[in-house]
Amino acid sequence: MTINSFGVVGAGQMGGGIAQVAAVSGFDVVLYDLNDAALTRGLGAISASLARMVNKEKLTQSEADQALARIQQTTDMAAMAAVDIVVEAASEDEEIKKNIFRKLDEVCKPEAILATNTSSISITRLAAVTSRPGKVIGMHFMNPVPMMQLVEIIRALQTDDAVFDAVKQLSLDMAKVPVDVNDAPGFVSNRILMPMINEAVFCRYENLASAEEIDTVMKLGMSHPMGPLALADLIGLDTCLSIMEVLYDNFKDSKYRPCPLLVQMVDAGYLGRKSGRGFYQYDS
Repeated sequence: MTINSFGVVGAGQMGGGIAQVAAVSGFDVVLYDLNDAALTRGLGAISASLARMVNKEKLTQSEADQALARIQQTTDMAAMAAVDIVVEAASEDEEIKKNIFRKLDEVCKPEAILATNTSSISITRLAAVTSRPGKVIGMHFMNPVPMMQLVEIIRALQTDDAVFDAVKQLSLDMAKVPVDVNDAPGFVSNRILMPMINEAVFCRYENLASAEEIDTVMKLGMSHPMGPLALADLIGLDTCLSIMEVLYDNFKDSKYRPCPLLVQMVDAGYLGRKSGRGFYQYDS
């Protein structure tokens, strides 16, 4: 399987980052979102990210301009008809993702690979709603996508070996490090990371220390580049909660119970960086 063209569903933080990396790697990209406002925000974030890379001399201005020119924006899912692979990067909600996969299955050419950037949801269940389950796979990028090397490649029970091989090579072509992971809730990254973040939220909930002090302990004591509460704000507290709920619902183990403070903050709309307030305050 040869991949020359790349589709991304969702122009948010993750989708925009995936589109940027694909375009920088030389792929023609079709970037879809529901409305023009979302696409404008997404392309603005991509432009700002490329400008930072130029300032840090990781790209030339010409390379950044060429990458931006490779990204086609659309609010019409039918624009995915000619791409070789589509990566879905929508909200971490199983029903939303299933509906997207049903639509992609209708509009994409039969040989196209349908991938998902889900952080925790079963790839096997997503594959089952399509007529091409062997061509469905997980491609879990890390945030921020342009900076982080890892991509978890998650096989559904139905995924064809040729599809896995093609996606592994695609990851290498995008200068990422692919890791083969089986389909289980949270995969490897979030099976380990999210309970740690949730436990840090419990420490704050029980008033053991301030958010800054909790993060300082993990940065200076464990050599983490970012504290767990600052990382939760970067990921989005709503996404953290969704992943914890997937882990708790699937494993039925109390160690995955979301902290009540995490639930309360999401209910209040304190979602982290994207809302301007989480465990820390952010400029609008």
